[in-house]
Amino acid sequence: MFRTIKSYIPNTVTCLNLLSGTVACVLAFNFYHPIGGMLGYQWAFLFIAAAALFDFMDGALARMLHAYSDMGKELDSLSDLVSFGLAPAMLVFNYMNYFSADFTLWSLVALFIVVMGALRLARFNVDTRQTTSFIGLPIPANAIFWIGMLAWLIHTTYPGDIVMAVMVVVMSLLMVCNLPMFSLKFKNFAIADNYLRYIILFAAVVFVCIGGLPGLAWTIMLYVLLSLVSVLFSSKTGKQEPCGDC
Repeated sequence: MFRTIKSYIPNTVTCLNLLSGTVACVLAFNFYHPIGGMLGYQWAFLFIAAAALFDFMDGALARMLHAYSDMGKELDSLSDLVSFGLAPAMLVFNYMNYFSADFTLWSLVALFIVVMGALRLARFNVDTRQTTSFIGLPIPANAIFWIGMLAWLIHTTYPGDIVMAVMVVVMSLLMVCNLPMFSLKFKNFAIADNYLRYIILFAAVVFVCIGGLPGLAWTIMLYVLLSLVSVLFSSKTGKQEPCGDC
């Protein structure tokens, strides 16, 4: 009986990821509506963060309990699509409509995030090259970027439909591009093997401490830039990508 219960624990946590993402989608449609002392979009940010925590925990529990399953892998991808694809897309959609005079057809571009997110997850599941690193921007990083970017835009000014559409398209295409990107998972704590990870973690702390939530967007932009520099450096020196063993 214990073995059966143990096998369900990671999938249960994955379902909490899915539930958190679904709640975030609902809250996105109450963008500026006060709920329990916070606004709808702020609650949505919080539930996406909770989904990210559950997404980390389900993998860690599966490894710790040796409770891997094909169903768990598929469930994880479906949950990630909702929590890190659909939820940020609904936030972008409602942000664009709220700050426009009326419903704008441009806001439908937010759905591109969902489509590219689905393609990214499907490719990840069948691409054997991504067992230790990534090709294209991971979908959780996409969600983190939009939390930071929307937090910044809400407190500055609406940049316009065209600028928003360009940002959506660029960030979405990054998820399905062929840019190798290092994982943030540590196998050891040696600086020589993890210097890019340490740079990202240090930058994230600095950016968030200085700029608050918008610092998350700057962190993801730095992550993309470091990955690009790493690839360019590897191609010039003929060496393997520094973090290919992540």
